[in-house]
Amino acid sequence: MNIKSIVEFVRDVYKTDEFIPLHAPVFDGNEKKYVLDTLDSTFVSSVGKYVDDFERKMESYTGTSRAVATVNGTAALSAALYLAGVKRGDLVITQALTFVATCNALYHLGAEPVFTDVSPVSLGLCPVALENWLLENAALTDKGCVHRKTHQNIRAVVPMHTFGHPVELDELIDVCKKWHLVLVEDAAESLGSFYKGRHTGTLGEYGALSFNGNKIITTGGGGMVFCRSPEAGIRAKHITTTAKVPHPYEFYHDEPGFNYRMPNLNAALGCGQMEQLDVFLKRKRSLAQRYERFFEGSEFEFVKEPSYAKSNYWLNAVICENNDSRDAILAEMNASNVMVRPIWKLMHRLPMFESAMRDDLTNSEKIEARLINLPSSPVA
Repeated sequence: MNIKSIVEFVRDVYKTDEFIPLHAPVFDGNEKKYVLDTLDSTFVSSVGKYVDDFERKMESYTGTSRAVATVNGTAALSAALYLAGVKRGDLVITQALTFVATCNALYHLGAEPVFTDVSPVSLGLCPVALENWLLENAALTDKGCVHRKTHQNIRAVVPMHTFGHPVELDELIDVCKKWHLVLVEDAAESLGSFYKGRHTGTLGEYGALSFNGNKIITTGGGGMVFCRSPEAGIRAKHITTTAKVPHPYEFYHDEPGFNYRMPNLNAALGCGQMEQLDVFLKRKRSLAQRYERFFEGSEFEFVKEPSYAKSNYWLNAVICENNDSRDAILAEMNASNVMVRPIWKLMHRLPMFESAMRDDLTNSEKIEARLINLPSSPVA
């Protein structure tokens, strides 16, 4: 299959000779109406009805006990990790094949990432690699799970649902229970994805979503913390709103908090987007099926949802034969005004995380060298 035929296929899908972005937002519903309503009300900041409405809509859709809106996805993950008890000097196990925000959230809490390999099935954290690293490096003590050489606490595990494809959650949960670790799901990319009938971000103790402009729905910026228990949800709301104790006029804060509140203006946009989520998901699954049929029988391996899951197919992807093939496609398609992207550089290749502990990352390195993302905006 030559690159020109891929370009022609994508242009035929999107019915345009103009520039085709990787993933663009769609505003076909009540977004403008709701945003203008916030302007008319003057409640554009963190006080206003749309923040509560957005949180309740998300709880209803995902089945989480409590959803707490935040200013962005990194803030949501940072709050989730804080609620999980992650402290300065702790180790947190995650994947090197992720967007940098996963590790930035750890860095700003003073924790250190440990990178274990991903599964070729999900492209997310591999439970076998996780267990093997723990067997080789960790011990259970009266302090909990600790690293045998450094004696640092190993506090949590953070799998990321890559491109919306759910990781093998049952197996990861079993490993976490065995080693007394808290599972925090980085569900930034997976709104609308389900693992064995349950929405991603709701199986771990905490989950975090992103509503960046390139996500399946957007609030411009924005994120959401999912909490398994209502009590944790109450605390999440408290610490993300500066830990202010309610009072008619006094300002009293009972612990260090975060100013992570989502503005009402952004939440209004989110409410309009949520009304169209099912339509977006239907369109994206149809697009994924078209890509799958197009690449069937070729030298390219289309990345499909795992058998145990239903994915939102946030970003469609193919695995190329080799790194040279990947680079040729990246160069030619972008030169043809069809945006394609490589997967992120592995986190241990970045200067701030190059000294992090890690396993051999065999699958991660293969995927990094060969994967490209294809235009994935929902098509009517």
